Amino acid sequence: MDASKQDKFNEEKLNSFIGQLLSDLGGAASVPLVRIGDTLGLYRLLHEKGPMTPAALAGASGYHERYLREWLSAQAASNYLAYDGKTGAFSLPPEQAMVFAVESSPVNMIGAFDMMAAMVENQKMVETAFRSGKGVAWGNQAGCLFCAVARFFRPGYLNNLVSAWIPALNGVVEKLQRGARVADVGCGHGVSTMLMAKAFPNSTFIGYDFHEGSIAEANAHARAHGVTGNLRFEVGLAKDYPARDLDLVTFFDCLHDMGDPHGAAAHVRKSLKPDGTWMVVEPMAQDTVEANLNPVGRLYYSASTMICVPTSLAQEERTALGAQAGESKLKDVIRSGGFGSVRVATSTPFNMVLEATA
Repeated sequence: MDASKQDKFNEEKLNSFIGQLLSDLGGAASVPLVRIGDTLGLYRLLHEKGPMTPAALAGASGYHERYLREWLSAQAASNYLAYDGKTGAFSLPPEQAMVFAVESSPVNMIGAFDMMAAMVENQKMVETAFRSGKGVAWGNQAGCLFCAVARFFRPGYLNNLVSAWIPALNGVVEKLQRGARVADVGCGHGVSTMLMAKAFPNSTFIGYDFHEGSIAEANAHARAHGVTGNLRFEVGLAKDYPARDLDLVTFFDCLHDMGDPHGAAAHVRKSLKPDGTWMVVEPMAQDTVEANLNPVGRLYYSASTMICVPTSLAQEERTALGAQAGESKLKDVIRSGGFGSVRVATSTPFNMVLEATA
């Protein structure tokens, strides 16, 4: 950089930006530490037993004190744990416990750290795709991605799907209570499908996904949780799954990943009864880039670059909507399948729930 250009920078802005980068790097460095804390049950122990010194945590966990001391200090420096200098004890405040230790919490974010690790593992494949323009097939992505995605979305589904999202749809709760036929397309490990099957035992549910490994995991989870009477999982594509005369079709955080979402929309319309409903849950996004330049958009654009766009570009049609497609573009895709009415039924800071009917 020549001297004339160096003289033009604003030192205050530069220092502010360096401060931001230090925070970003600290967050990135925390990814493996958070995952260790989760895997080894350290957050759970601190949540259950309260403040502990490194020696006390070593005694309770059986892990090496020296490693624990460094891990605890790093967590306190990140404000993930609290530290009492008088007692030398570390604790997990209740607010942080909601993020790291309480599995049923609506803001449990452990799955997000697993996703960050998967994105790093994806780097070489996606970097190659930048050069070639080709995609990275879902089944070829990082090995831990599928479990991470299921874990990341589970808190939102657990706390919203049955209590808020389905009731926001016109007349759907009543149909499910009486007994309806439902297909959950792009079901992954089947978290959403099982939640619905448990809540509405009079209805029957079929979970479809094109990834055989995910369907195997979904079937295993259903057996483990005893949810098999009104539920089954099958390998199937969004454009040609065999179920017909459906009362409800659900797509959870998957339409934007599809190579041919227009074809999927047309197939959904054909598979529904005339009075059936299509529920599409997608990441929250506005219709312009500038409106999405915020913390949620930052997370979703990054995940879209590393996961969603490569997945779509590996399929037919290669539409690549991306995780921040926005309401207008999503509605256009849904209407292209023959749906006359499309509306945002409800939303959260992380999701929009679209309802489509004939």
